[in-house]
Amino acid sequence: MTKLSAVAVLLGGLFLAACIPNPDQFATEPVRIQTPGGVVTCQLYTESRVIWDRSVARPEDMTVQQADNYCRGEGQRRLRR
Repeated sequence: MTKLSAVAVLLGGLFLAACIPNPDQFATEPVRIQTPGGVVTCQLYTESRVIWDRSVARPEDMTVQQADNYCRGEGQRRLRR
């Protein structure tokens, strides 16, 4: 690979990395939801970014994955409204 090609690849990669959205730019106020295991506090994002929804606080006996699933479910519920 020539130096020019290497530079072009590097610049292209940097350009694409700058295009990746930052979830923090789309964050809503945290939402508390009641689950069978207790209250889960969720960080939701714009309705079109449900996949980023995650838990920021959960009951001690609940796994992060379980809490995150509740949050994604809440995001999906709000999306369908």
